[in-house]
Amino acid sequence: MKSGNIGEWSEIYVLFKLLSDKILVPGDENIQKIPNVFYPIIKILRTEKTGNFEYSILDDIVLISGKEEVLRIPIETFKEKAITLLNTVKGTKESGKGYENEEIEEFMHSINCVSIKAGSSVKTDITIVIHDKHTNQQPILGFSIKSQIGEAATLFNASQLSNFTFEVIDTEINDQEINEINSLFIKRGSKLLKDVKKRTKNIFEKNGTLLFKAIEKPIFSNNLILIDSLLPSILAKILVYYYSGKATLTTELINILEVENPLNFDKTNNHEFYRYKIKRFLTDVALGMLPSRVWSGIYDTTGGYLIVKEDGDILCYHLYNKNDFENYLLNNTKLETGGGNKHKFGDLYRKDGKLFFKLNLQIRFTK
Repeated sequence: MKSGNIGEWSEIYVLFKLLSDKILVPGDENIQKIPNVFYPIIKILRTEKTGNFEYSILDDIVLISGKEEVLRIPIETFKEKAITLLNTVKGTKESGKGYENEEIEEFMHSINCVSIKAGSSVKTDITIVIHDKHTNQQPILGFSIKSQIGEAATLFNASQLSNFTFEVIDTEINDQEINEINSLFIKRGSKLLKDVKKRTKNIFEKNGTLLFKAIEKPIFSNNLILIDSLLPSILAKILVYYYSGKATLTTELINILEVENPLNFDKTNNHEFYRYKIKRFLTDVALGMLPSRVWSGIYDTTGGYLIVKEDGDILCYHLYNKNDFENYLLNNTKLETGGGNKHKFGDLYRKDGKLFFKLNLQIRFTK
């Protein structure tokens, strides 16, 4: 039996649901359907260990072809299995916990669907061929799947690669005070975690200033510079605002940037410099940029995102609707604190006679 969590089983749900719906429905920036717009699905492509398979829609039949074998499954069967799987997923409270589904797994095997989740090396979870009536073409689009069932998904995962190093200036903090700040923890469940926000606030209470010096790993730093040369400095400011308790939502953090204008852009004509640059960053993250790989600007996910809403509806966001996609990312994300112990940030430390402090970037979708 295969075990999967809510997010992983949601990928199988999307396969079943889209084959039964036979269309993709685009969403707006507020995660609502755009009225009277849809894209007919021609086929869904899936790569398994046993080969490549096509799930082609023909009237009320799904043709499943791979190598020499051709299966014919009624659309109604996919609709029934989608409903069964949705009810099971919604009934599972712990989204990080793996669980099994014997009925669904048997059906998966019958349609040559072996694995629950796509590989983690790319961001494309499902590949779909649609009919675009505007161009009369049939583009092949790759999508990343994000589920609103269970815990909100992450857009950008915390890691040591995304640590930002700051020098603490304008204050004298002695060794005893360093130890006191580094002893601030918060209890969450059975875990004792670094209280990075409280530590940051303590630095400011001692009249300290966080001067951005560098991102810990050059690959991530250069990826950001490739997108926009000032992006490392902008994200560093956002981290300081977040960890000092000024705001959590991405939109709120950008509003602070636009008002305070820490990079001294020419705002004479009300250009929204920070909003535009952060949109570019979020879009590149959503469509393939990882802190561990050199970013070329070529999207792994060639279509965009599929959002599984709590009621089971699926909305698509892709580059055909670029503005809606960018605004969706901007309006539905927030910063959060990753594991300070695991990723080695949130401690004051001395090096070469200077005082330093690291903050970490993690971005999660809101619900």
